[in-house]
Amino acid sequence: MADFSSLARWVAKRLGMNGHHTTLTEAVDSNIGLGTYYLRQVLDSVDKHMVLASAGYNAGPRRARDWAANRPLEGAIYIETIPFSETREYVKKVMNNTFYYARLFRQNNLSLRDRLGVVPAKAAQNN
Repeated sequence: MADFSSLARWVAKRLGMNGHHTTLTEAVDSNIGLGTYYLRQVLDSVDKHMVLASAGYNAGPRRARDWAANRPLEGAIYIETIPFSETREYVKKVMNNTFYYARLFRQNNLSLRDRLGVVPAKAAQNN
């Protein structure tokens, strides 16, 4: 997995934050800004698919796309095929938390199956 500090430097540079150093990621406001920007980049790179985005945020978007099958898979099945247990568990927690945030922000209550959606086949994804 990518070195966190080089990723933080890359994001800081993209945001025009000159002189990035470790304390920047330790400050709550800048850490949230860096993480939000990176999540948007990952989400856009996987056609806004939340399961792929959460896997990509944790392990890198290329890996998340590479783990897709040669045919569409239900999100739950895709999650179980993630070869890194850390990433697999991370995606499960993130997707589970979407229920709590949907309720908190009074958004529609989709079923878990609908939230996870279908992960498109490798060939169907835009790289």
